[in-house]
Amino acid sequence: MEISLYTIHSSKSTMGRGYSNEEMRQKLISALEDSETGMSGVEISEKIGVNRITMAKYLKVFAVEGLLKQKNIGNVTLWFLEPEQKSYNFPDDYFKITPQYLDFLIKGHEDQVYSLIRNCLYSGAKVNRLILEVILSAINSVRNLYDDSKIGTAEQNLLRTTISKSLQIFNQLQVVSDPKKNVIVLAADTQSLLLSEAASSAYHSNGWNVSHLGDMSSVINVLFDLDFQKLIGKIWKQKLGILIVVVFSETNESLSFFADSINPIKEKSGKHMRLVLCGKVSKETKIDSDLFSEKLEDILQWSQTVFENIK
Repeated sequence: MEISLYTIHSSKSTMGRGYSNEEMRQKLISALEDSETGMSGVEISEKIGVNRITMAKYLKVFAVEGLLKQKNIGNVTLWFLEPEQKSYNFPDDYFKITPQYLDFLIKGHEDQVYSLIRNCLYSGAKVNRLILEVILSAINSVRNLYDDSKIGTAEQNLLRTTISKSLQIFNQLQVVSDPKKNVIVLAADTQSLLLSEAASSAYHSNGWNVSHLGDMSSVINVLFDLDFQKLIGKIWKQKLGILIVVVFSETNESLSFFADSINPIKEKSGKHMRLVLCGKVSKETKIDSDLFSEKLEDILQWSQTVFENIK
């Protein structure tokens, strides 16, 4: 059986003296963080106070997860921490993560970016809070750097790719989804793509069945509504619960197009389909939707409230 990166984080099982996996991870970090020569499994089990057989199981699991590395010297196996393994204390340490993530990102320390996210998850950080406070802040910072001509297009794309890969870590988390919570997320332009990815990851962590369509700017044509209606028929066959369609866009024109295309489909699909638009529009612009907001946090809260009200 293959052990996923998040088996440890999502599991609530305990071994040995009743330690949870998160607690054992912190104990291993404490035991090995100052060791330059490494420690044997026997030494670690004695230091932590867990029997050797149980400790051996932990070591193998955490080695697969990327926390530990091993080195064989003769008949002895020595264990070391992989670089950049740290333990945080949440919620107290949230304020540290945003500047640290951005610093690693801007300096091009890609591996440290991903290690930081994994360390936060292992330490019990909430996915949505990391997305709303850390990832969205980084997206805005990268955009400001580009708008201020402090970075070029190539570097902007590189940084955006790293952020996107960070979001994929959240998407790999083992989450039990509710068949009655369905959401389609799409971006109407390239600049909105990362925001749509962040939204998809946040919905996923909240147990929604997410269909992320990516950048749909190339399908802004007269055939989109037919194509989209076919898609809904496939992913929402039984029309269980609710289906929310969330559109991210930088322009009024794109938001208007998708609203005009999706609203007739919504009317045909019944009262449990909703349309959410996320973007900036002028006060004079009037576009029909169930919710119009620039804030992802508000969209997530609204979605959950609507779902609870239809049950």
